[in-house]
Amino acid sequence: MDTLTSIEFFVTTVQAGSFAAGAKRLGVTASAVSRRIARLEDELGVQLLARTTRSLRLTEDGAAFLDRGARIVEEYRAATETLKGTRTAPAGALRVDVAVVLGRTLLGPRIADFLRRYPKIRLELTLRDQFIDPVAEGVDVAVRLGPLRDSTLVARRVGEIRTMICGSPAYFRRHGRPRRLEDLARHACLGFLQDGRPTPYRFVDGQLPPAAAVEARFHTNDADLLLTGAAAGLGLVYSFDFHVEEALARGELEAVQLREPSVTYPVHALYPRSRHLLPRARVFVDFLAELFEARRKKARQAP
Repeated sequence: MDTLTSIEFFVTTVQAGSFAAGAKRLGVTASAVSRRIARLEDELGVQLLARTTRSLRLTEDGAAFLDRGARIVEEYRAATETLKGTRTAPAGALRVDVAVVLGRTLLGPRIADFLRRYPKIRLELTLRDQFIDPVAEGVDVAVRLGPLRDSTLVARRVGEIRTMICGSPAYFRRHGRPRRLEDLARHACLGFLQDGRPTPYRFVDGQLPPAAAVEARFHTNDADLLLTGAAAGLGLVYSFDFHVEEALARGELEAVQLREPSVTYPVHALYPRSRHLLPRARVFVDFLAELFEARRKKARQAP
């Protein structure tokens, strides 16, 4: 158990980014963390961290040990917490990483409902669009849009979203409405940047989902800023149905109906195999699935 505790101190410190942050997360002093990691290094016979007065970084041996160390710690936590979960309500720190637009628009307004339902859970929510390694970063659940990458993570499909093209009433009065995919080339389009690259407008054509050749006037990695630009009449925005529904309801934007069907993307909750039975992770994924099911029923009942 002493060695396991030392490994936990090492993993938590690296995930937190500093001795001070790791100590705060563990509920001990920074000097206690430093002594534990030094003891682990002596036991292993290697240096895991290169320490400076201002920062720490992994050595080559430390980087090689981190992944396996994290898995050892998580397997032990999962085993103990699964046993506890059979007797108690879901509790503890839950670290969730969600795609930005999904977190702000769909999940964010309902966080209070989740925390009221499970008062013993402490939620740590980060918003990112980049693919991450949940084990290395200490994340319990990652929620992502679109097709899955090859991964050792457990994936549960919790819902789906549909893409839409929208513009402001003023823009359509000035420029008319596109009817076909090729019409978009004659319109001002606004584009989303992901990982520094423009995200194409995609549509289904028979069995193929080719990218539409759209030259965007304005690109940004902030989806909300794209909606603001579209509402101001700068051009057309390509976004998800849940992201534009409020602007549509207010009349700030109107949907474009092309002959080509739009693309539907799956939404998955991803988690390490060691955590898929954790009560706090399971109830969060169930809650997320409820949100999508409620949206699906609402859309089916709409006139």
